[in-house]
Amino acid sequence: MLALFVVFALFAPVITPYDALEQNIDGLLIPPSWMANGSISYLFGTDALGRDLFTRIIYGCRVTLGSAFITVVLAMLMGVSLGAFAGMLRGVRSSVANHLLDALMAIPTLLIAIIIVAILGTGLVNSMWAITLALIPQFVHHTRSFVRAEMKKEYIIASKLDGASKWQLFVHSILPNMTEMLVVQGTLALSIAVIDISALGFLNLGAQSPLPELGVILADGLDVTYLAPWNVAVPGMAIFFMVLSINIVGDGLRSALRKRVSH
Repeated sequence: MLALFVVFALFAPVITPYDALEQNIDGLLIPPSWMANGSISYLFGTDALGRDLFTRIIYGCRVTLGSAFITVVLAMLMGVSLGAFAGMLRGVRSSVANHLLDALMAIPTLLIAIIIVAILGTGLVNSMWAITLALIPQFVHHTRSFVRAEMKKEYIIASKLDGASKWQLFVHSILPNMTEMLVVQGTLALSIAVIDISALGFLNLGAQSPLPELGVILADGLDVTYLAPWNVAVPGMAIFFMVLSINIVGDGLRSALRKRVSH
């Protein structure tokens, strides 16, 4: 299922039969093809402006999943760098960093993102930056805990005795062992990013109409919910299955890596 969403994201122009912004005043609110008065020309029907919903959903997967992936990569790069620095601190500085981090971890990412968007302004790019900043504390937390645990192990102590600097310790000794943890945390952060980007789009704080983003498509469909319920049901199901598939893959990776470590 996740592979299907990735294919949609990568090959949206090839898969879709229409333009995502193309309006057709002669085809307003056409029902989906599986309904009695539906048309096979419009697989998921059309919206209140006559735009093909199937095309907009495919492009919506591209915008939402692509934006979420970029935010997670940026958050991971910054979070791992800060987490490694925090993990190697000692004394009062370490205590202050840990308490600040714990305070940030207690705040939901969506709330942090909304506050940042309120400062930066609305738009997809600003919402991506907001979610990136909101996700950083999670990567910092897990990286810091991992680094602090590794610094006590014998192979790190041996490298220290050989004269390795903190940078060399992290790059050559600790980072190669962090791959598994980062893969698992990355998939979990990806599902959070998808939900947050969709939520900000739905609240008119992120992507703006007519951009085909799943949250925006869902918000646009609210005005005609009673006339055309598929305008809300289809993008809602797309968000649901995208998050579900990412979470299942993340759980599977975590289980597989745990078994590998135990063996």
